[in-house]
Amino acid sequence: MRAHWIGHAAWLLDGNDKIAIDPFLTDNPKTDRKPASVRCDIIVVTHGHSDHFGDTIEIAKKNNATVVAIHEIAVYCEGKGVKAEGMNKGGSIKVKNSTIRLVEAIHSSGLDGPKGSIIPGGSACGAIIESGKTVYHAGDTALYSDMKLTGQLYKPDLALLPIGDRYTMGPREAGWAAAFVEAPRVVPMHYSTWPIIEQDPFEFGDHCRKKGYKGEVAILNPGEHLNI
Repeated sequence: MRAHWIGHAAWLLDGNDKIAIDPFLTDNPKTDRKPASVRCDIIVVTHGHSDHFGDTIEIAKKNNATVVAIHEIAVYCEGKGVKAEGMNKGGSIKVKNSTIRLVEAIHSSGLDGPKGSIIPGGSACGAIIESGKTVYHAGDTALYSDMKLTGQLYKPDLALLPIGDRYTMGPREAGWAAAFVEAPRVVPMHYSTWPIIEQDPFEFGDHCRKKGYKGEVAILNPGEHLNI
């Protein structure tokens, strides 16, 4: 599998299927990519905030892709004329040649509505994506001890963890998360997109080592990819 970091929390996975995760491209200062450049079969949305839901509708329509998300967001997408499969935490679904599970994330959710209003978007989630290899995208979340169960149950080959602080875990907490999940490779994300979440990813690496994480901390620049 090839895992390509667009920037912020947006990723493209090329495994058994082409999967976009949290495709926030428009107004994302960490990428020059446009929604029209994305080719995918499946879109996984962890929650409804605009820096994650992003260009989901446009990309789904262009690719005839299926959106996989928590029930409330799936219903919203269907109302916009997009194919969607709703689910909830603890469940799994198979779409094409991939299996997606939603897991816990401690965070808020909500979709942008008219005139600055917020449409309820269910609950924020992390995602376990099995598509040749297994990827854990933590979404936006605080640290919680049951991340250990995520690692033990699903044994991800790659963990993608937010480190931006303020709205999610910071580098210290994310270092604990890496040690809890014990994936052989971890990548920090959701940091330094804007000054309010400016962080040093090498500090995250230091905290990983302090907590006894023995895997590889892969620090990418937006636009770079790794093979797993």
